[in-house]
Amino acid sequence: MNTKDILKFVDHTQLSQCAIWQDIRSLCDDAIKYGTASVCIPPCYVKQAKEYVGNKIPICTVIGFPNGYNTLAVKEAETKEALSKGADEIDMVINIAQLKAGNLNYVLNEVKTLKTACGSKVLKVIIETCLLSQEEKITMCKIVTEAGADFIKTSTGFSKAGATLEDVKLFKENVGPNVKIKAAGGISSFEDAIRFIEAGASRLGTSRLVKLAKESE
Repeated sequence: MNTKDILKFVDHTQLSQCAIWQDIRSLCDDAIKYGTASVCIPPCYVKQAKEYVGNKIPICTVIGFPNGYNTLAVKEAETKEALSKGADEIDMVINIAQLKAGNLNYVLNEVKTLKTACGSKVLKVIIETCLLSQEEKITMCKIVTEAGADFIKTSTGFSKAGATLEDVKLFKENVGPNVKIKAAGGISSFEDAIRFIEAGASRLGTSRLVKLAKESE
């Protein structure tokens, strides 16, 4: 698998609190040049980015980010606004506290509601694996599958740890056949990327691989 092949798996990401439009524009330019799967950007830049790139690259944004404890009504409104501004893909953070309290119907309804809002657009469900037990991770595999979401995603990249190969393998064993896997957080080399892809990831959330590709030139 060469560099070009690997970059097709990448959601080229810039979610820094300090990111200004020039940073987002450069991200989009690089994503188009290097053929990544999408750009993943803050909601406030979705409209501007979509107007800038048109249909050259899918626009992904985040909902309930990074802590996930927004109310469902707020997450649904965020999602609908992002889609109306031109988002093609939504990465939502679950309500982790409700999961840990055992309120599984709440979490299921949350994911179902946002998938309904997304319709044919892609919904990725961030479960923040570093905060969960093995049992909770397996439970979320089942909930994401039942809710009809498109992806289960390991991490925000803003908590105490990111993606691990063990979690991707666990997802692969427990999600339904229609759920894909996104690994995010801490993927810092092409060797890392290959390992995650071989473990079962269909997407990689990272900003580093495009930078490495540029440096190699």
